[in-house]
Amino acid sequence: MKVKAVFVFLIVLFLGCSPSTEKQQPSDNLPITTHAVTDAYDGWRLGMQLWSFNKYSFFEAVEKTADLGLTWIQAYPGQKLSDTEPDLRFDHSLTAEQRQTVKDFIRSKGMRLVNYGVVGLSTDEVENRKVFDFAKDMGIELIITEPKDEAAWDVIEKLCEEYNIKAAVHNHPKPSHYWNPDKALEICKDRSPLIGVCADVGHWMRSGVDPIEAIQKLEGRIHDFHFGDLNEFGVREAHDVAWGTGVADVEAIMQEMHRQNYQGTVCVEFEHNWLKSVPAIRQSLRYFNKVAQSINPSGWQNLFTDDLSNASLKPGTWEIDENGILALNGGGYIWTNEQFGNFILDLEFKLSEGANSGVFFRAGDLANYVHTSIEVQIHESTDGSKYGSCGSIYDCLGAKEDVVKKAGEWNRFTITCLDNKIYVVQNGVQIIDMDLNDWTEAGKNPDGTANKFKTAYKDMPRNGFIGLQDHGNPIWFRNLRIKKI
Repeated sequence: MKVKAVFVFLIVLFLGCSPSTEKQQPSDNLPITTHAVTDAYDGWRLGMQLWSFNKYSFFEAVEKTADLGLTWIQAYPGQKLSDTEPDLRFDHSLTAEQRQTVKDFIRSKGMRLVNYGVVGLSTDEVENRKVFDFAKDMGIELIITEPKDEAAWDVIEKLCEEYNIKAAVHNHPKPSHYWNPDKALEICKDRSPLIGVCADVGHWMRSGVDPIEAIQKLEGRIHDFHFGDLNEFGVREAHDVAWGTGVADVEAIMQEMHRQNYQGTVCVEFEHNWLKSVPAIRQSLRYFNKVAQSINPSGWQNLFTDDLSNASLKPGTWEIDENGILALNGGGYIWTNEQFGNFILDLEFKLSEGANSGVFFRAGDLANYVHTSIEVQIHESTDGSKYGSCGSIYDCLGAKEDVVKKAGEWNRFTITCLDNKIYVVQNGVQIIDMDLNDWTEAGKNPDGTANKFKTAYKDMPRNGFIGLQDHGNPIWFRNLRIKKI
C-alpha cells in the first residue's frame, strides 16, 4: 500500500509540474515566422518548373506561380529576369545584389526556390563550381542536368558530396542521350545517394516509355518529377493536356509514387498553349490535389468550396470565379459553417482603393460576432487608430511592421491560432505575436489603452466560425486554405 501511495503521489506531482495547456509553446513546424506550406499530400512538394511560363520574365513567372497557390519553384537558366532589364537573364552569373533581390521577392510571396535546371554541367570542375556556389547561396537543393559527356558525373558526384546538394539526370525525348530510364539507372549505379533522376513523365511518354514501368525501375533514385499528361503516347509532337484527361494514368502514377514513399518535388511542366495555359494548369492542380488528398492527406483543405456550399452568406453577396478568386459583391459577411479552434489559415487578398475589411475567427456567436471573435484587420493603410493598420489585431495589438501592398496587388496572410497564442505573418514578415491571456480586462489593453470589446480577450471563445468582412469596399481573396492543429 505504501508503494502504491508513493506511486500515486509521484503521478500527481508530475502532472502538477507539467506545463499548462493554456500556455502552449509553438511547435517547431508551425508557420509562426514564415508563410505556411499548404501541400495536399504530406511529403510531396507540388511546384512549378518556370519553363512552363518561359514567354514571361522570371518575376512574372513567379507571380503566375503564386496565383496558382504553389510554394515550390524550379527555375531554369536563361529566362529574362524582368521587363525593366530585358537583357538580364536569370542564371548562376547573377551578382550578389541581383540574387538578393530575387530571394527577397520570393520570400515576400512565401515561396521557395529549391530546384535549378536543366543546366549544362561538364567535366570542368571550375565551371561546375559556379553552379554549385550559386545553388548554395540561393538555397537550391537540387541541380538538374544532362551532361553530354558521361565522365562529367564523376565531377558532379564529388561536388554534390562537398556541397551536400543533390543532382539529377533529366530525360529529354528520344533520341537524346538519357531518354531511356536504363541509361539513367546506369548513371546512378554505385554512386552517392545524392545522384538521382529528374523523372520527366511527359518526355517518357513521347519516347514510348511507360512512365509507371520507368518509375518502378528507378525506385529510390528519383529526386524530382516533371509531371504531365499528354494527348498521345509514343509521339514526339504530343502536347500537354490537363492532368487526368490524357493518355497517362495519372492516378496510377501517383499511387506508385506513394507506394515507393517518394518524398520530394513534383513540378508542373506544361509545354502547350504557352500564353493561355493557366486554366489547364489550374485544372491539373485541382485533379492532382484531389487524388493526393485521397492517398495521404496532409490536413490542408480549402476554407470554402467552389460553390460556397459550406458557407453561410446571403445570396449574391460573394462569388468564386473560374480562377478561384472569391469576390465581394456587397451585402454582408461570409462565414464558415464549420467551427475551428486551433488552426493555420493561409490566404491572399487584394484591396481596392481605400478598402477596409477583416478576417474574423473563433466567432462564438454570429449574432454578436464583434464581441465574441478576434479580427485581423485588412486595410489599405492605417485608419488613424493605434491598432487599425493592416494585419493588426483590431483595436488590441498593432502590427510590428506595415508591409501591406498598394491597392491592386496581392497580399498574403498566414494566421496561426494555438490556444492562447495568435501569430500573423504578412508578405513574408511576422507582424503579430500575441498572447490572449495578457488581455485580462474587458475594454482595456495591457498597455492601458481602451478597446471597444465587452469581453476580455482572455475570455474570448477558443473555438468558433471564420468570416470575411463586408465593410462596403470591393475586396478579393484567393487560395484560402486551412489546417486544424
